[in-house]
Amino acid sequence: MRLCRLVLAVVAAATLLGCAHAPPLGALPFNAEEPYRLDTGDRLRIVVFGQDGLTSTYAVDTAGKINMSLIGAVAARGLTTAQLQQAIAARLRQGYIRDPKVAVEVDLYRPFFVLGEVTTPGQFAFVPDMTVEKAVAIAGGYGPRAYRYQVEIHRQIDGVLTHAAVWPDFPVRPGDIVVVAERWF
Repeated sequence: MRLCRLVLAVVAAATLLGCAHAPPLGALPFNAEEPYRLDTGDRLRIVVFGQDGLTSTYAVDTAGKINMSLIGAVAARGLTTAQLQQAIAARLRQGYIRDPKVAVEVDLYRPFFVLGEVTTPGQFAFVPDMTVEKAVAIAGGYGPRAYRYQVEIHRQIDGVLTHAAVWPDFPVRPGDIVVVAERWF
């Protein structure tokens, strides 16, 4: 009789554990609040005030650079828009323009990706204020066997691909890979 109760208690505990919503999350290897860093696939609107020939839209190429007339290739990968502004202004000051005023803004962000247990996995256009939940909605919603309460984000940081389990309201960045796991029960 005691053995029967013990087995019943273990089975009940295992069943309840399987129904738990989400395990606690550990420390994230990346900061959700850090400034946006440029990379391949971003399209930038660069304005050099008073210089219509330099003002244009530029794409960050596979080498992580933009190519501007007059000054040539400028490294953009890993920089914020403010840092790229300063780099372009510094290059223009080297014998081209006395006091350049430069503005850089992201015209089109690189895409993000959703994989795993979603209706339509794939590559999608990024829009500002994107969260994991919104990304999954863009991918057609959760699949029938999706683990809805926690997903994984893979993000490139300083050239290293890192990943972490996150909640559905976690912010998604351009270039992120959102992976929705399959639940077992």
